[in-house]
Amino acid sequence: MPDTQPDSRTTLDFVDQAAAARVALSPLRRRLLERLTEPMSAAGLGEALELPRQQVRHHLKVLEAAGLIVEVGARRKRGFTETLYLARARALVIDPMLIGDHAPAAVGAQDQHSAAHLVQTAARIVHEVGRMRGEAEREGSRLLTITVEADIGFASPAEYDAFTQKLTQAVAELAKSYPAEGVRRRYRLTAAGHPAVGALTEPKPLN
Repeated sequence: MPDTQPDSRTTLDFVDQAAAARVALSPLRRRLLERLTEPMSAAGLGEALELPRQQVRHHLKVLEAAGLIVEVGARRKRGFTETLYLARARALVIDPMLIGDHAPAAVGAQDQHSAAHLVQTAARIVHEVGRMRGEAEREGSRLLTITVEADIGFASPAEYDAFTQKLTQAVAELAKSYPAEGVRRRYRLTAAGHPAVGALTEPKPLN
């Protein structure tokens, strides 16, 4: 049997085909994918989920046709040969553009603080990076990206505004040293911030 340890799978799978997304978002198939972190058969899944084996087998074939699971071998059990399946990735990311065009438009200074604009920008990042990552994997290369994260806090709206201005100026100055024009590999730098989930202290509205 091929190696079926979880580490042999890709970390995540970017789903950018509408048909595959519909398959992945079915509640029952999502339950099957959650169970297929280790090799299991239709019979084993049916027993674990208390579902008829034939029903499970049908949905496994749909998942396999969509490229979301793979056959990883077979085993003999109770006189029968069972086919074993495994989820191709540990996590799935659905392309946000399958639901609509989320490309952010140019914004003014006030819209810079819009949560809707941040969500649109994040959706564009997922769309572009997800597709480029898939292309890089098919070419056998690695997609080089940059991720910088930090936890910060503001005691007042004035501190929030001051930080925003300093960050904008710092990024603008740094960008001057690395112009996107000419014979260069162009990158898009996005600096974003949002209230942290599970803050230790009750946040006060900055307005």
